[in-house]
Amino acid sequence: MIALLLIAPVPSLGVIMAMVVVPGAIGKTVFTVAKFWLLVFPAAWYLLVEKGRPSWSPPDRGGLAVGAASGAVIAGIIVVGAWLLGVQQMDLAPLRTEVQKMGLNTALTYLAGAAGWTFVNSLMEEYVYRWFIFRQCEVLMRGPVAVVASAAIFTAHHVIAVSQYLDLLLTILASVGVFAGSVVWSWLFMRYRSIWPGWLSHVLADIAVFGVGWWLLF
Repeated sequence: MIALLLIAPVPSLGVIMAMVVVPGAIGKTVFTVAKFWLLVFPAAWYLLVEKGRPSWSPPDRGGLAVGAASGAVIAGIIVVGAWLLGVQQMDLAPLRTEVQKMGLNTALTYLAGAAGWTFVNSLMEEYVYRWFIFRQCEVLMRGPVAVVASAAIFTAHHVIAVSQYLDLLLTILASVGVFAGSVVWSWLFMRYRSIWPGWLSHVLADIAVFGVGWWLLF
């Protein structure tokens, strides 16, 4: 519980400060510090408190094919769902404004940012939310309940971020999608005890998200 209290609120705090309370240099600084905390704290807790040994989380039990298949399904749902919801008809001004604030308003910077989020940030999220937060939840509750709890923690800061780009209905639908994806990735970790099946699924989902973004913006 102490570990969860020291890490679960941090991503939401970073997003709130950067996007709502003090957007700009101060908000970006808080956001960066929060990211650094997410990177360092789980490893420090694992090594110093749990007395664990370093590992690259090898997929010894398999699961890569299942991860890829689940990611392909999620990506398909994202693309088809966006089209069915008519996101191409939505007011793009808020999205363009936020993208410009992040410096991703050109094709090259967008692709660079998308690559970073898709391959690097997704790996960090699997490390933080599945390998660390899910395991802490698993100590406190049964496996399926831990899956839901860790997914809820993962979704919290995404709701805040997504609400800055989309209207209420799309924010709700996107948040439900994030939660559902996180349930899948937490289950993959619970089943295979490795972050890599979930990361592979996560990457494919993010490719779809940024693909839709590209379609809307460019």
